[in-house]
Amino acid sequence: MLAVVAAIVLQLLLPDQMSFGSRWILPGLEALILLILLAANPFRIDRESTVLRVLGIGLAIALTVATALSTFNLVTGIVGGQFGKDAQPLLATGGSIWLTNVIAFAFLFWEFDRGGPAARAAGRREHPDFLFPQMQLPDMADEAWEPRFVDYLYVAFTNATAFSPTDTMPLTRWAKLGMALQSLVALVTVGLVVARAVNVLGS
Repeated sequence: MLAVVAAIVLQLLLPDQMSFGSRWILPGLEALILLILLAANPFRIDRESTVLRVLGIGLAIALTVATALSTFNLVTGIVGGQFGKDAQPLLATGGSIWLTNVIAFAFLFWEFDRGGPAARAAGRREHPDFLFPQMQLPDMADEAWEPRFVDYLYVAFTNATAFSPTDTMPLTRWAKLGMALQSLVALVTVGLVVARAVNVLGS
């Protein structure tokens, strides 16, 4: 939940050009869903509910869509010359979008892997969507080990840094497509921002 709050704050700190319509629309929707989920599961998400499941998926999608829209606006702003004439705000904006991308996809992976956190806690599905090293090396981890949000945050961070899976492998098609989309967003953000910043600083 703290990671989602950080993503919302980062979205609100972005320049107006990076927002979709009113800068409060998507962050406000995300904050509302977050408050409902927090009220229903204040400590650990282990309560299975169709409504809560839909809200969790909705929050994950809202975070991802907000990141994609900010990336699109950044790309069009740089290419069209409306944004990126000053290196400092350009790097700050690019860094914020990159970090929001990591948090958004970490939440997406955490929300969808094996049916979500409540389904994982109840052991509803046998086969995972992500293969963590602890699953391959049972002697190196506790028998009751299961991935927590920080594990998915690490997966999203390394995927956005290396532009490919590192120690955790996607097994299902949606997981592979999700990691591919996150890598594409990260690659476009880093590539364009760094290239433009170097051009600005060199001129």
